Amino acid sequence: MRLAIYAMSVAALLWLGYEFWRLVWLQGYWGAIDLHQRYVEVHYWFSGKMVYGQLKTASYPPASYVLLWPFLGWMEFAQARWVWALATILALAWYIRLSLGESLARTSQERTFLALIPLSGYATGAAIGNGQLTILLLPFLVASLLLLNKAENRWRDDLPAAGLFIVALAKPSLTSPFYWLALFLPGRMRPAVLIGGGYLGITLFAGIFQNESVFDLIRGFVSNNQMILSGSAIKYSHSNLHSWFAYLGVLSWLPAGSFLMISALGLWTYVHRRIDAWVLIGVTALVARFYTYHGWYDDALLFLPMITLFRIASFPWRSQTDAMAAGILLGANLLFMIAPGGLYLFPHPWNMVYVAVQTLVWISLLAYLIRYAWQARAMSSSATIGVMTTG
Repeated sequence: MRLAIYAMSVAALLWLGYEFWRLVWLQGYWGAIDLHQRYVEVHYWFSGKMVYGQLKTASYPPASYVLLWPFLGWMEFAQARWVWALATILALAWYIRLSLGESLARTSQERTFLALIPLSGYATGAAIGNGQLTILLLPFLVASLLLLNKAENRWRDDLPAAGLFIVALAKPSLTSPFYWLALFLPGRMRPAVLIGGGYLGITLFAGIFQNESVFDLIRGFVSNNQMILSGSAIKYSHSNLHSWFAYLGVLSWLPAGSFLMISALGLWTYVHRRIDAWVLIGVTALVARFYTYHGWYDDALLFLPMITLFRIASFPWRSQTDAMAAGILLGANLLFMIAPGGLYLFPHPWNMVYVAVQTLVWISLLAYLIRYAWQARAMSSSATIGVMTTG
């Protein structure tokens, strides 16, 4: 582990240094490219200019522009880059603190190792340099899910948890699959209602600043999104239904395929709703990575099942087989996640070999967590039956 910590530290220092430079100082096309797109869209939105149909980059729903306004809507772009950088640093620190608190790490070496996973991952740097939302939203999502899982059906817990989740929905393609975890909380519906109602309210508020009706805005969003995805499926996407369907030439199947995958996740979540929340989070993160288009910056979703793996390996009551499998998968995933990553590092066709093996690791991880969840549910059911019989 010590050697891994050294390698991860060097990768983090070099990669994050370069990507923060790209976010704050680099001029031209690659300097905070995605942040500039969101900046233009937010300013168009709140000045009453048409966004969908006018801006080819506008792939976010109306509510996202309201949620992004505090970061982008009231300053020049040069200032916004610095604000985004500061917010990203705070978000990274928050996420690391949350993950360490949940990881079951016992030693300082283990905590250092876990803290370096997001810092040394290529997805973190890619998100920072592009000015993507991924790293900014992950701690809001995790904090909301943990609060919901530990809450005791009190308004003082449910309201902030719902608020945190709504902020995370600024990029719904990344975070919306986790709504199943709020919807199927055992014996509780209020958090899901608060999240849904709050998001709807923000959507209606966003419509005030445009000349079209909310329904027309939603249609424009869907149309613009379909156009963007059909054009960038192969060039900028990998390891998801969109890229696979594009390769097979059946993009028309994408809506149905994504719907079926998300629906299957919902059914699975309901059936396993009483097991360890981190197993649910890990499976959901993997499905969220697979079900639709994502750039390589969204591979930061994989940091969540890596926490799940470490927890499984650290459980005092886990089997030796589970611990060994979790450790192997954690190591393999880390190998393929460390910066700068092989997608753009290796020449063609070796980069495609890298992606294929990486995808196989992710699918293996999903299969392992599904199997682990099934065993955990079976053991929970057996324990419940035993208690009922004894009583």
